[in-house]
Order: sequence, then structure tokens, then C-alpha cells
Amino acid sequence: MKYILVTGAYGGMGYEAVKALSLKGYTIFALDKQIKKDNLQNVIPIEADVTSVESINNAFNQVKKVTTELYAIIHYAGIYMLNSLIEIKEDEFDRIFKINLYGAFYINKIFAPLLKNGSKIIMTTSELAPLDPLPFTGIYAITKSALDKYAYSLKMEMQLLGVYVSVLRAGAVSTSMLGVSTTALDKFCENTQIYSCNAKRFKRIVNGVEAKNIPPKKIADKTLKILETKKPKFAYSINRNKLLLLLNALPSKLQFWIIKKILK
Repeated sequence: MKYILVTGAYGGMGYEAVKALSLKGYTIFALDKQIKKDNLQNVIPIEADVTSVESINNAFNQVKKVTTELYAIIHYAGIYMLNSLIEIKEDEFDRIFKINLYGAFYINKIFAPLLKNGSKIIMTTSELAPLDPLPFTGIYAITKSALDKYAYSLKMEMQLLGVYVSVLRAGAVSTSMLGVSTTALDKFCENTQIYSCNAKRFKRIVNGVEAKNIPPKKIADKTLKILETKKPKFAYSINRNKLLLLLNALPSKLQFWIIKKILK
């Protein structure tokens, strides 16, 4: 029997992955801050906060009562935030780093003793991770870029132990996070004191990018493909936005000029 730990297990992408893994016969430790009862086979819900070392240690003790070996850790826990880097509140800045970056670090560090030769770690970053950040989405892009770089560094080290580390760089996905994104953008446009005109124009751009979204099942299917690849590569992409790729291919000076022209 193969055991897999999934974080953010009851969010849109996480729950689709849990269902897919269950159908494949894996036993899943479904970790989330809020869990729910369902009829899925071989699913063990664990209530835990990825920003709390104490909470994760408690989760580790629960897992260790069942098994001493994890076939994989799959990370979906994460939040979206949109704000300007000089108006964002300090606690919000801390919170997104705690969830999007520190959470993965805590989980991997604490559960590392259960990983064996051939185990896998899969982290969901973002299509923005390898790209230059756009204005107002910078805080989200920074955390996902940091997570991506952390994952690369972790792969460098974990390969020495026979553990594979991969990232899934996903574009817009049709989950509740899209609603959060829209709400965050509306809130920012209403509350910003220095970017009012720019923000309204930027909202049209963001809405256009997020209109091209995919269902979370496609993310789950892609994750399964990575999981069942004998020797997975480091980075996988899905639903990348062509306009963002085109912009990123331009020289930085031209990127700055285009953004300034559109938003100012």
C-alpha cells in the first residue's frame, strides 16, 4: 500500500487530486485547515494549519501511527493576494509568505523522515513563478517564485537521498481562488489611494487572463502523471497564458514601457 500526504486537500485542486488518488488505490492523508466528511475510500482527513509547526507536528504523529513511509507529498495549500507593494498591510505580507512558502518548508522538513528512496515531492507553484512579476500581482508572484526556487534547491539536495522533487506551474484554474482573485482586485481598486486609474485598467487585463481557465480535474490528472512517472523532471506546466509568455520574452526595458503605457 502506498501512502500520500496532500496539503490543501479540501480546496478545489486538492480535493480533485484526493478523489483521483483514491480511485487509483492510494491511501491519502488529506490535510487541511478545515476538513469534511465524505465517502471516499482510503482517505484519512487530518485537520492542520500549515503555518503552525505545532499543528504540523501533531499531524506527523497522526500519520506515523498509520505508516512509517510516505510515497509522496503533494502540496496544494496556498492563497492568492493582490495589492500594491507599498500599500499592503504588514500582516497580509507575512500571511501570504507563511502559507505559500513557509507552509511547504514546514511540511517537507517535518515529514522528511518518512520519505524513502523513490519518494516524490510535488509542489504547485504558478505560471508566474518563472516570469517577471506584473504590477499589483507582485506579492503573489514573489511568493510563488520563492517557492519555485526553494523547490529547485530542495531537488538539488533530496536527489542525494533518492527523493524526486517537481513543481507544477499552473495557469488560471476554475476554483474558488478565481472568485477570491476577483474580490481582491475589486477591493484593491476601491481602496488604493495612489493607483485608482491604473487599477481600473489593470482589472480589465486580469479579467482577460483569468477568463482562459481550466477545471481543477486537469490539474489532478497532471499531478497523477507526474506522480506515476518513474523519474519525473523538475518542472511541468499547464494552461500557460500566451500573452504573459510573449510579454516576458521582451527586453525588460520594453516590458516596463508597455505596462506604463497601458496603466498610466
